[in-house]
Order: sequence, then structure tokens, then C-alpha cells
Amino acid sequence: MGFGGISPWSLLLILLIVMLIFGTKRLKGVGGDLGSAIKSFKQSMSDGEKEEETKQLKENTTKVVEGEVKDKEKA
Repeated sequence: MGFGGISPWSLLLILLIVMLIFGTKRLKGVGGDLGSAIKSFKQSMSDGEKEEETKQLKENTTKVVEGEVKDKEKA
């Protein structure tokens, strides 16, 4: 038994029927579109993480006015 009661031979037969109906070129195009969508999603996720890191760094830095001197020890 395979997935949910479907045997591997049944899956192969379904794949063959789908290929006959849609053709290999169309299936290849759908696969390419799906791959580019996943790639775009991963890229946007990593861009969002980079923006969050940049935002945190900007919040954690202290602002110094030009010409201002900060002493660690006040005398």
C-alpha cells in the first residue's frame, strides 16, 4: 500500500494520464513557474530578516551630535 491506499502503480497510471492530457511542455512550464515562485518567496523572507536586523541595529546605536564630546567619567 502507498499513500492513503493508493499503490505506486496507481500513482504511475495517474501521472501517465495527466501527461497525456496536458503534455510535457505544459507540465514543464508549470514546474518552472512553481520553482520561481518558491525562489521568490525564500528571497523575500531573507530580505525581511535583513530589514529587521538593520532596524534593530539602528535602534541600538547612540546618536552623537557633531562636535559633541562624550566623557565616560564626569569629573
